Amino acid sequence: MLCTRLTNARFLTMDPDHPVAHDLGVWRGRIVGLDEAVTALPAREVIDLQGATVLPGFVDAHVHLAWTGFKQTTPSIAGRTRVDDVLAVVTEAVARSRGPGDWVSIAGYDQRALGRHLTAAELDRVSDGRRLYLLHDSGHGCVVNSAVLDLLPAGVPHDNGFLAEQAMGAARALRLPHSQRDLAEAIGRAARTCLAEGITACAEAGIGGTLFGHSPVELGAYQRARDEGLLPLRVQLMVSADRLRPVAAHEDDGIPAAVDLGLRTGFGDDRLGVGALKIYTDGGMMARTAALTAPYQGLDHTGQLQDDPEALTKLVVDGHLAGWQLAVHAIGDRAADLALDAIERAQRLRPRPGARHRIEHAGLIRPDQLPRLARLGVTAVVQPAFLRYFGDDYATIMGEERAPWLYRGRAFLDHGIPLVGSSDRPVADGSPLRAVQFMIERASTSGRLIGPDEGITLDQALHAYTVAGARACHWEDTLGSLTPGKRADLAVLGDDPYRVDTSRIGGIDVVQTWVDGRPVGPGDRDAVAPPG
Repeated sequence: MLCTRLTNARFLTMDPDHPVAHDLGVWRGRIVGLDEAVTALPAREVIDLQGATVLPGFVDAHVHLAWTGFKQTTPSIAGRTRVDDVLAVVTEAVARSRGPGDWVSIAGYDQRALGRHLTAAELDRVSDGRRLYLLHDSGHGCVVNSAVLDLLPAGVPHDNGFLAEQAMGAARALRLPHSQRDLAEAIGRAARTCLAEGITACAEAGIGGTLFGHSPVELGAYQRARDEGLLPLRVQLMVSADRLRPVAAHEDDGIPAAVDLGLRTGFGDDRLGVGALKIYTDGGMMARTAALTAPYQGLDHTGQLQDDPEALTKLVVDGHLAGWQLAVHAIGDRAADLALDAIERAQRLRPRPGARHRIEHAGLIRPDQLPRLARLGVTAVVQPAFLRYFGDDYATIMGEERAPWLYRGRAFLDHGIPLVGSSDRPVADGSPLRAVQFMIERASTSGRLIGPDEGITLDQALHAYTVAGARACHWEDTLGSLTPGKRADLAVLGDDPYRVDTSRIGGIDVVQTWVDGRPVGPGDRDAVAPPG
């Protein structure tokens, strides 16, 4: 007997062997069959979906859940275009803080809205003895006041209070880590937001590190969230590469550095597990710290690498030798060169054809780099929403020649490079359907076309958020398509993306999201049941 049979729906399975179905059977959280394989079987429950279109639950292969959850409850200056208005928000946040010496965090900082960076001196005027920390929306910089600058180690570079990359990490290190309780609640808030958009599985893009980590025991916070029913979707955790430590393992293992106890990709299960090793090679375009081979248009610099090239290469090689899948953050083309060189060196030392190493963002990829990505079997994990919402700025700072190379689509597929969609939430909007629309249209919110030849088909865009996303996370045996034997994770839509104009795809409602054969909502606990 079936547990549940879903009927009267248009199931877009993403499985070429059975691309469209009318009925779907579920037993113990898994899909047991489609159409005639289940219509004659008795079922405890038959649910009429009233003609809805159903896709596999979306996979967001690159998110920051804890950061998203904290940002949702942090005072924000997003959208302010006048310094006085920004300082008014800061003043109000200071008034609500506990007292002198307290840290006050502000979200939504972006110097482009103001036309310049804020300064420490401006923040000093409204700090009233507090330590102010305004995080850049890219996550690659912050502005602090003098009370924070005075605490930094000697030699930490800053520009009138603006700290980028590792300098920002030095400021983060001054603060006490978040508690596991606070982290678990933030993770739960963000996860419920994902669920409301049809996302049933995601990869958290870096825990425990200097740049984006929140606690040295951050993995435990995810376990706590799962145990307490706060985690209503599947999460794979990338571990920051600065958790690698030299180890004296047996010489036959060939492991020069490892995370404690030899933890590596694959530990855990498809509800909560360890994914790739996250390695940062450069910064971001919003902060003008992505590493380029030629200067930003109108500027006299080319961004920056996170460390000495040899040190970054060693991280890549050590992670590969330790058995990790690698997720190498490389936005600029100079960073991509470094990442590809390092991956090639690592594969020469110890070939691992099935490693599925990833380039996170692949924001600016030159034509000559495409064959190298293909030859090395590297996956490109892109964020289509970056160009939708920041595209006018990005195209301007790249210039006419380079703008078509931004966050490519068709060129990756034409070269046989796996293309995976993701959001980098909370840096940009997280809706997969809005991202799918952009992957087809390649139009920013102003209507500017950015690399229109890189547009792909609806089939290819949905594939990037389902089948390809699951494969990038080594989930292809359980997720990504509505195939018998896989998890019954579903996104029930208010309309059919194949039957509406492309311009309307992003506006399609997600009516329900199912995890393990059960409908779950943003307010539901135990959507993915805790162990035991």
